[in-house]
Amino acid sequence: MKMKISTPIILYEGSNHKCVIFNDLVTGNGVQANQFMVLDNDKSILIDPGGDLTYMPLTIAVSDVIKTRGLDYIFASHQDPDIIASIDRWLMNTKCEIIISSWWSRFLPHLISSFMDSHGAHTGERIIVIPDEGKRMKFGNNELIFIPGHFLHSVANFQLYDPVSKILFSGDMGASLIDITNEVFVDDFDSHIQYMLGFHQRFMVSNKVTSLWVSMVRKLDLDMIVPQHGKAFKGKAMVNAFLDWIEDLECGIDLMKRKNYQIP
Repeated sequence: MKMKISTPIILYEGSNHKCVIFNDLVTGNGVQANQFMVLDNDKSILIDPGGDLTYMPLTIAVSDVIKTRGLDYIFASHQDPDIIASIDRWLMNTKCEIIISSWWSRFLPHLISSFMDSHGAHTGERIIVIPDEGKRMKFGNNELIFIPGHFLHSVANFQLYDPVSKILFSGDMGASLIDITNEVFVDDFDSHIQYMLGFHQRFMVSNKVTSLWVSMVRKLDLDMIVPQHGKAFKGKAMVNAFLDWIEDLECGIDLMKRKNYQIP
């Protein structure tokens, strides 16, 4: 299968601070997924790098932005294969530390049980855990904020807010099942709902949780919500359109009936 080569797309660029998206690396039958990088001065973080489908093309794309071996951090929003399955290769080939939920950190040895880097450090020495309440972390001359997204859709899920760019990297919240190449942003919210509806009804646990999430997110100063799949929401009007929609959506266990639990 021919490997895709993708050019990073800049989401934000300011003085010594940059956010980029790699949005067209998946080939074959894999679900489309976005990967992201945030840079501040001499620090770099890669968000949800994925698995074997994206590892090689992503390393090539990343090398257009930084020296890949110098990558400082990888943030894994949750444990799915399209999030973190290539983690052994990133640990082997870069100096990065892994930032992940304290719950999922104990499962990483299943992916990298025998890993030891060239300096003799075991995996556990390169993991930064996020407690359930979230975490602020110094990053370059600024900071990053890891906010709770529990049960959206993973039981231990986090999202990354960058106060400089005012971007929320929202993981599966806001995801759309649509193949995209050059189109990064939603331009018509109402027509975009069809690509989000089924996914959110199935993968978000309940309206109670989505409405609690919206209440938290409205306190952020947001210019963009950028999910791991599909198109992003840019501008206050589009961000608020999504928040209004998901705040009222019945999903997950709200929709479950006795008919969903029958012996086949």
